[in-house]
Amino acid sequence: MTTLAFDGRTGASGDMLLGALVAAGADPTALERVEDALGVSYDVTTVTKRGVRAASVTVAHDAEAQNATPGERDHGHGDGESDHIGAEGDHGDVADGHDDAEGHGPHRTYADVVALVEAMDLPERVETDALAVFEVLGRAEAAVHGTDLDDAHFHEVGADDAIADVVGVALLLDDLDPDRIVTTPVFAGSGEVSMHHGTYPVPAPAVVEIAERASWRLRGGPVEAELLTPTGAALLAHYAEGVDDAPALRVSESGYGAGSMDLGERPNVLRAVLGGEGETETEPTDGTAADGTRNGLVRDDVVVLETNLDDAPPEVLGGLQDTLTEAGARDISVVPLTMKKSRPGHLVKVVAKPADAGAIARRLAEETGTLGIRETGASHRWIADREFETAEVAVGDEVHEVAVKVARDAEGEVYDYSAEYDDAHAVARETDLPVREVMRRAVEAVRTARAGD
Repeated sequence: MTTLAFDGRTGASGDMLLGALVAAGADPTALERVEDALGVSYDVTTVTKRGVRAASVTVAHDAEAQNATPGERDHGHGDGESDHIGAEGDHGDVADGHDDAEGHGPHRTYADVVALVEAMDLPERVETDALAVFEVLGRAEAAVHGTDLDDAHFHEVGADDAIADVVGVALLLDDLDPDRIVTTPVFAGSGEVSMHHGTYPVPAPAVVEIAERASWRLRGGPVEAELLTPTGAALLAHYAEGVDDAPALRVSESGYGAGSMDLGERPNVLRAVLGGEGETETEPTDGTAADGTRNGLVRDDVVVLETNLDDAPPEVLGGLQDTLTEAGARDISVVPLTMKKSRPGHLVKVVAKPADAGAIARRLAEETGTLGIRETGASHRWIADREFETAEVAVGDEVHEVAVKVARDAEGEVYDYSAEYDDAHAVARETDLPVREVMRRAVEAVRTARAGD
């Protein structure tokens, strides 16, 4: 499974996310759809921030792109920000030396933005994601100003530059196509920011509203500046799952996206890391223990989720095998137990891959109504290398197929065969043979075929 991980310690803005994705391997030519639709140009360059090489992606209108210098085109996040959603550039009095690029172009209503995005002829997934981000922004705008979503008026976020950021990120993520996107806790900065309606503490009200709807954690600091913009927050809220620590990855790509602020000794960059998650650990993959002995199995990392239930209907408990398996669970156990006040209850125990734990916990809570789920992380198990072979079971003139699981150790030696019950049960119903007999014949057929090879 390919995972894209953002390091939230430096905050995020639309242009920093664009740069980070390009640096992590996304093809910048994917942005041409937006350039054609909005009449803007993306300027993709390489810059150095406090010794860190980073990709800078800025947006300019075609009319000004020929004359503007790269510094004049910067619209990455500055020291302050308007309380209007998506104001990545017009940051009021705090944004000294930071231009208003994201204010370029007409200001629009939420409906205007939706219509514009729908008219871009984007891939279906890109359009859906971009509209979802704008809905996050719109709902935050409505909450801050006490209006309905349909009545929300976008100001800076309705400008072409901000739309280019959101749709551009959607296109680059579609190009990278990670299976999972995560972010560590996102730092918002500290201090105060001047807005249209006065001076407010950082993070801005819109960012706080968006964070309420996000799965990641919002943190203050570590510098006196505004690190997290509403557009950056909305993009992460839609795409990224919050994690306390970056997952263990077999890294394939990494890079940094540049912002435009000077943070002193801290580089104003957002790091993105792309890699494989949930893969078998490289040590010890061959079943070699620390003392040099071998057990012939392969180590696998899992987490264990547990919850105690005293009021779950039996139908719900019985259905967990299907619902949690669909969510990615590797094994589910339901164990009777006696709870407080001698009440009968059940312990639900789920084995899962670390990458699937969040989705499974959410599904378990939704299905059972439990108020708490315990997680035992970074557990290890020793497993066999498994594959399935199809056995042909002859009954009379008919030949039926049954899947047989073949277990082998790390050196390839087969030590167990197991016929799949569901296949055997289906054959048994058709032939009136006992299920046990069908399973025996299936295993024997695979053994015989292997012996012949």
